[in-house]
Amino acid sequence: MEPLPDYLDHWIPLTSLEQMARTHYDVLIVGTGAGGGAVLWRLCEHWVKSGKRIGVIEAGDLMLPTHAQNIATMDAERYVKYWSNPKFWKKVGESQPVCPVPDLIDASFPLAFQQFLALGGRTMIWNAVSPRMHPTEIMKWPVPLKEMDYYYRIAEKVMSVTRNYSQGSLLTQKLLERLQTQGFPEAEDMPVAVDLGQTKYGELHSNVFFSSMLFLARALNRKPFDLTVRARAVQVLTEKGRAAGVRVMSPDKKTYDILAETVVLSASTLETPRILLNSGIKGEAVGHYLTNHSRVVGNAIISRLEFPEVLGTLNILLPQTEERPYQIQMYGPGQYYWYHYKTEPLQQEWRVDMQASGKVESRYENYVSLDPQKRDEYGMQELQVCFSYNDRDLEVIRQMAEGVKQASYVMNATLLTNGGSEVCLRLPGEEIHEMGTCRMGNDSRNAAVNRYGEVFGISGLFVADNSVIPASGASNPTLTTVALAIRTADYIQQQRDER
Repeated sequence: MEPLPDYLDHWIPLTSLEQMARTHYDVLIVGTGAGGGAVLWRLCEHWVKSGKRIGVIEAGDLMLPTHAQNIATMDAERYVKYWSNPKFWKKVGESQPVCPVPDLIDASFPLAFQQFLALGGRTMIWNAVSPRMHPTEIMKWPVPLKEMDYYYRIAEKVMSVTRNYSQGSLLTQKLLERLQTQGFPEAEDMPVAVDLGQTKYGELHSNVFFSSMLFLARALNRKPFDLTVRARAVQVLTEKGRAAGVRVMSPDKKTYDILAETVVLSASTLETPRILLNSGIKGEAVGHYLTNHSRVVGNAIISRLEFPEVLGTLNILLPQTEERPYQIQMYGPGQYYWYHYKTEPLQQEWRVDMQASGKVESRYENYVSLDPQKRDEYGMQELQVCFSYNDRDLEVIRQMAEGVKQASYVMNATLLTNGGSEVCLRLPGEEIHEMGTCRMGNDSRNAAVNRYGEVFGISGLFVADNSVIPASGASNPTLTTVALAIRTADYIQQQRDER
């Protein structure tokens, strides 16, 4: 074996596939997004003083060492241009935007379901909105509410989730008052994963917006692990009903078998079932129950004259309730995240952006499957997507559209039409909140993994990403995925340490 160099070529240590193929791991994690990052961090916390070996495989390449909004050279325009680069995205299947409400559809985006390939996954570019799932949704899950609360608190702490991002903003304060007193009493400061800690004792808090890169950094500072990028997991290796490792392909199409006692798939709602199906692991629910959030958006203008001189930023959430199966996120004025990088001129009107996310029912008929006619560059069968909204989903969409209009009216904001409707419905998949294809449950007939994320019928094979969420609710899924992934990591640690 050649000696390792005493310098780094990159801002994070990388290990070659050749070296990883010569190592037998205790745990091998596929994917570095919210779920994979959380599992890695938690296991490194548990095993800091142990000799356990952890390996991590990432299909994407190095992108950025921190969330894009923490980069000083990024503004709103450059940020969008950077993350929309086709090298990070892969279209998945033949998307089917079947929505019989054409007056709401904005078909300007031809692509819907897509994968984002980069170290850190989509947490590198997300909006960091981090609400909990509504209790009425969790009550249907195989995890007690009290236990979910425990893991939510851990996730919120490690992700620095706060409602103080716009603290002191008179814009947020005044619009909250209007909403709360005129039909939306649940309106609240939006919880976001941002580190607002002040510099103290020489400790800097420079990574304001959270990304999975913080999970990787904290893990690395606790315990070494092996990480490789641009490595495509194509098959889970099994032996006598147990996970035995992962078959991986390099960019030059060489195949490597990386062996491990435990395997965690965190490759995404779309890629994880693809790996399972390509491995011959075909539980009744694998790939089925694909769900997302229906997304209705509206842009409004609000008069600057109604507010004091120091405006501040807008950061409001209308959460899901028992009566309202959707939530509305409100941002502004304009590209408010970017004000610390540029000076905005005084304006008479400001834009307010509203994004409504609706609950979508989990149905067996919505699924991903392997396409026997199409293969990718690695020889894997491509995915096909079968997805549509049913009548109840469409009713939620109509309620959302009215909710956006009513909230805008209450705030004294005028919705823009741009020559069309006041609100528009985004195509399925554009909100990038897909879930459910490896849903958690107690019965293998309608679930792919058990209450701890372990795949039915294969010991030592776990899933920790959005795909395990059994029902969409209306809340952004990332916080829930992190909480469940930490819980899965705790279970893996207990099982491994008992041996």
